[in-house]
Amino acid sequence: MTVTVIGAGLAGCEAAWQLAQRDIEVKLLEMKPAKRSPAHVSGNFAELVCSNSLRSDELANAVGLLKEEMRRLGGLIISCADLTSVPAGGALAVDREAFAQLVTERVSDHPNITVISREVSEIPDGEVIIATGPLTSDAMTDAIRKLLQNSEFLSFYDAAAPIVTAESIDMDSAYLASRYGKGTADYINCPMTRDEYVAFRETLASAEQAEVHGFDDGGVFEGCMPIEVMARRGEDAMRFGPLKPVGLDDPKTGREPYAVVQLRRDNAAGTLYNLVGFQTHLKFGAQKRVFGMIPALRGAEFVRYGKMHRNTYLNSPKLLDRYYGLRAEPRIAFAGQITGVEGYVESAASGMLAGIEKARALGGLPPLNFPRETAIGALALYVSGESVGDFQPMNVNFGIIEPLGYRVKGKRNKNLAISERSLNLIGELL
Repeated sequence: MTVTVIGAGLAGCEAAWQLAQRDIEVKLLEMKPAKRSPAHVSGNFAELVCSNSLRSDELANAVGLLKEEMRRLGGLIISCADLTSVPAGGALAVDREAFAQLVTERVSDHPNITVISREVSEIPDGEVIIATGPLTSDAMTDAIRKLLQNSEFLSFYDAAAPIVTAESIDMDSAYLASRYGKGTADYINCPMTRDEYVAFRETLASAEQAEVHGFDDGGVFEGCMPIEVMARRGEDAMRFGPLKPVGLDDPKTGREPYAVVQLRRDNAAGTLYNLVGFQTHLKFGAQKRVFGMIPALRGAEFVRYGKMHRNTYLNSPKLLDRYYGLRAEPRIAFAGQITGVEGYVESAASGMLAGIEKARALGGLPPLNFPRETAIGALALYVSGESVGDFQPMNVNFGIIEPLGYRVKGKRNKNLAISERSLNLIGELL
C-alpha cells in the first residue's frame, strides 16, 4: 500500500515520516524547487517563514506540552528542531536553514519515502494526505475546490518579520536579557523612551504599505498581526504586545524602559537576528526608514524585509473528522495550516496524527483516538468539532484540553497537572 503526501512543509514531512516509520510506502510530492510560493526562498523542505521560534518549551504552556507529546511519539520535526536549536530563553528556536536542511535530508534518505518534485494540479487516486499549506498553489486550490464541490474556503493574511545582521545592531543602545531573568540572556533588547516610542508609533501607523490584493485590517489573524496594524490600534497596543517592557530592566538605568523591541537569534552562529513580533507588510523602503527609528537599529543592515502573504484554510469543522480525514471521502486526509491549525508546532502535530492514524487504518489496526486530555488530540477534536461556529485558526491552548476533574491551586500548577495527565496517557498509548 502506498500513500501519496502532497506538500513537503512541516505537516507533510511529519505525515510522510510517521507513515514511513510504520512500513508504509510514501510518495512525497513537492513543487519546490521548480516552483515556490511568494513566501519561500529555498528549495529545502519544512521551510520556516514567519519566525524561527517554535515557542515555549515549558510544560506549563500548552505548546510546550504539545512538543513533549510529539517527542515521545517519535516526531521528526521536533527531533530536528532540538538538534538545530539556538538559545532563546525558555523557548525552542532553531537555526532555520540548518533545521530545513536536516528535515530535507532525513525525509529524502528514508528508504520508504520517494520524493517527486512537481506541482500537483489534480488529486491523485488512492490514499492521500494533502498538506499543501496556507500558501497552496492556484492549481491545487482549484483541485481542492473541485473535490469539495466548492465548499467554503476561509482565508486570512499572514506576515513575516524582518531580519538584521548582528554586527549592525548598536549594542551601546541595547542589552542582553531574558524577561524576568528567566533562562539565559538570549534576547537583544532595544529600549525606547516615551518620546522615542510615541514618534515611532505615529510614523509606523501612517507608513506606506505594500499592496496585498484584498487586504484590510479586519482580515488579519490576531496571532500574526502586522506591527503597523497593531500601531493603529492605539498608543499602548504595542506596549502590551511585542514591545512590552515588563521584566526587562535596563542594566544601564536599573529601571524598566517605556518600551522594548526584542531581537531573537535567527541562526546558530548568532550572526542574524529577527525582530520579534514585527511581522509587517510595509514597503521595503518604509521598513528601513521606520524601523531605523529604533535607537539600536539606526544603522541596521536588513538581510530580509518583512512580507505579507495570503493564508488559506478549510472550514474544517464541516469537512474533517478527528483524524483530519475528509468525512465525505475518507481516503483523503488533510494536514497542516490548511486545516485551520495555527503555528508551526500545531501544523506538524496535525501531520503526525494524520500519518499515524492512516498508517494504523491501512495496517488493520484500531485508531489510537488521541483523547481530549492530550494536546494533540484536543487540537484535532477542536478542528473537527461540528459545534464550532465562526471557525478561526487556532493555536493549541489549555482551553481546548479537557479540564481536570479536581481543583489545583494556581494556574501554573493546574497546567502542570494537565500536562502530567496528558503525558501519562501518551505513555499508555505507546
